[in-house]
Amino acid sequence: MAEDNSYESMLCVKPEVHVYRIPPRASNRGYRAADWKLDEPAWSGRMKITAKGKMAFIKLEDKNTGELFAQAPVEQYPGCAVEAVTDSSRYFVIRIEDGNGRHAFIGLGFADRGDSFDFNVALQDHFKWVKQEGELAKLEASQSTAPKLDLSFKEGQTIKISIGNIKKKDAGGAKPRPMGGGLLPPPPGAKAGGIVPPPGGQQTAPAVQTNTAPLLDFGSPFPVPAAQPSSDMWGDFTSAGSNSSKDAVKPGWVQFS
Repeated sequence: MAEDNSYESMLCVKPEVHVYRIPPRASNRGYRAADWKLDEPAWSGRMKITAKGKMAFIKLEDKNTGELFAQAPVEQYPGCAVEAVTDSSRYFVIRIEDGNGRHAFIGLGFADRGDSFDFNVALQDHFKWVKQEGELAKLEASQSTAPKLDLSFKEGQTIKISIGNIKKKDAGGAKPRPMGGGLLPPPPGAKAGGIVPPPGGQQTAPAVQTNTAPLLDFGSPFPVPAAQPSSDMWGDFTSAGSNSSKDAVKPGWVQFS
């Protein structure tokens, strides 16, 4: 992402701040606002925080004319350009520059604790954004230098896909469908043209012999012969269709007219 160094954005504006002359630091423990003359500020006016690219600028201006009093460029935060005091959250020490290489440290104070909080957050958010932009630029650079993975097919290259659990159907194994009339095919083992006889191992029980001679015998001189069981189990069915009323009456039977 290219940086536009000509664009300057506004991060924070506070209408009233105070500037103090501070004594040299006595030790490495930090600055203390109690050592300043807080009731006698050296200057009072308006403060602006602007950003231009990665840099932030703390500008102290006259609240009426907007004339620049001092400016503090900030390259990182926290850092040597802005330092909080050890005994209060409303006072800071900033490093101002005149553009000719000269610099000085002054005390900056806010009348309200909420204004000092906004000052602190504005600087933190800006440099958090700067850090994220730097990490994103490094990531894009590493991706551009890494070789790209080519997954395209080369000329003449083929692939083979194996799909399991699929059985091939035999072309000759298909059962024929019935051709006419919507009739179902005969059951397995049936012989064409007839009814399936019972199994050979089972014998059909012989028909019960009924002697009707005493009932129909009206004094006929001829004895009625007993009916003989037929060896053909289908004889009664076949003979019933061939007999007719014109056949001769068997001897020993009485015909009623």
